[in-house]
Amino acid sequence: MKNDLNRLMERENINAIWILGSAAHNAAMTYFTGSVHVSSGDLLIPRGQEPVLFCNAMEREEAASTGLKTINAAKYNYIELLKETGGNESKAGALIRKKMFEEIGLTKGRVSVYGKTELGEFLGMLNYLRELLPAVEFIGEGSMSILLETRATKDSQEIDHLRRMGKITTEVVAQTALNLQNCQVRKDEVLLNPDGQPVTIGAVKTRITLWLAEKGVENPEGTIFAIGRDAGIPHSAGTPDDLIRLGKTIIFDIYPQEAGGGYFFDFTRTWCLGYAPAEEAELFQDVKEVYDIIMGELVMNQYAPDFQDRTCELFEARGHKTIRQDSQLESGYVHSLGHGLGLDVHERPWFGKGAKPEDILAPGSVITIEPGLYYPEKGMGCRLEDSVWVRPDGKMEILADYPYDLVLPMKHWKA
Repeated sequence: MKNDLNRLMERENINAIWILGSAAHNAAMTYFTGSVHVSSGDLLIPRGQEPVLFCNAMEREEAASTGLKTINAAKYNYIELLKETGGNESKAGALIRKKMFEEIGLTKGRVSVYGKTELGEFLGMLNYLRELLPAVEFIGEGSMSILLETRATKDSQEIDHLRRMGKITTEVVAQTALNLQNCQVRKDEVLLNPDGQPVTIGAVKTRITLWLAEKGVENPEGTIFAIGRDAGIPHSAGTPDDLIRLGKTIIFDIYPQEAGGGYFFDFTRTWCLGYAPAEEAELFQDVKEVYDIIMGELVMNQYAPDFQDRTCELFEARGHKTIRQDSQLESGYVHSLGHGLGLDVHERPWFGKGAKPEDILAPGSVITIEPGLYYPEKGMGCRLEDSVWVRPDGKMEILADYPYDLVLPMKHWKA
């Protein structure tokens, strides 16, 4: 949580955090500003001091609505600096940043850089800024950053955002299921639209995006809706022209985001429409059993990768190969058990081998639990996923309940 940030900055000998870019679809910035209309800003967070948001004049009121201390960057007179530098935009930008840093007394030490901005423009400016502030070391931390460690635990307001997103997500999942169940079925077991044309993967995904938009949320990273062989490839989004057929496994992985780049949700179910062949049903049963065991064994403050090892052990006992046996595995259990969830769809705590000791199921963590089995050569795959809050009392709370049924009965078809 945010109140951990100063401690972590001290631990890593970081004197300040510098976040650039918009407050929209920019997780590092949004974490402090919320989803407001600040299209371009510089947020400086010196260790042990309050954050300062430098904004442009046209967005000063939006910036003030964040509750942060704000400074109007227009005071530095970019036009005059541009003239002074002979039209060199990179150098003028660096001079403005130098003034920002000096205004808050940040003229030496290690500064960790975050945010989203045009890379070439930023690098050009940074090269000049390093010359102007030679006692400042600019660093990038990567996927193990202290900011991601800070964000790994959520406060009650963040949980409210995630719970709301879970409600919307499962409503759209239910709407998708009902829409499919109401379809007519051709003799060859292909679903038909009311106009008699076959239902395709692409058409279903278009409807999902529309239904999410109608509920006021976004679908910036798309949706996985994959059938048959594609369901056997974990991150196959599905082939748009594929037809929806009865009896084939469909993996439906949906991860929408609050409008403006807020909190994500993450949820997966596996369906067979009408009926499930014996091999598909057995595959589903193995995944559901492992899911239930893992959910029953989750313990607060336990190292997250321990549960990945346990998942491998359970699948291996059921005759499936796992990624711990072969890191290049393409059939069987081929990915990690889960990940953290928040302003990014994938964030800490990490469950993989690259995790740090800090990647634990700490109180306040929100994680996904998503065991799966994949056999593209057999034309099938299965994954079940819920987003789980590690409550401060140690209980594991699924943030959006939804049935796990494999078979969805069809209203206009009988076996």
